[in-house]
Amino acid sequence: MRAPSPEGCFVTTELCMLLWSVVLGLVQIALAASCSFGQRGLDWIVSARDEVKPPLVGIGGRLDRARANFLETFPLFAAAVLAAHVLQQHDQLTVLGAQLYFWARVLYVPVYAAGIPYLRSLTWAVSVAGIVLLLVALA
Repeated sequence: MRAPSPEGCFVTTELCMLLWSVVLGLVQIALAASCSFGQRGLDWIVSARDEVKPPLVGIGGRLDRARANFLETFPLFAAAVLAAHVLQQHDQLTVLGAQLYFWARVLYVPVYAAGIPYLRSLTWAVSVAGIVLLLVALA
């Protein structure tokens, strides 16, 4: 399955999900950074940061932890998608796996920010299941 890219050429759905996941990661970094700026202040942001980092609290802390969690799973997803691409393995299973990962990660951000514990864990599990589906398709 292929989706049109902005340039008019075509990329696989899996690569499209990978690229949108990069955008999602940048959004999460920006959200966490804005909370850091708001809670820690400009002086800390521009400092050498030699002292102990004050923890983020509330929604800022949750957004920062969601960002960190994304950074833990994204390399695994990227490796699986790139392996599928190199091996020219593109089928319903790889598409489903990539879509599950991406959309679960999109949902994960507001769910984690809102502090919804069980739904947060479920969305994380769905994203990991997406990675597993990609790997199963490669086996």
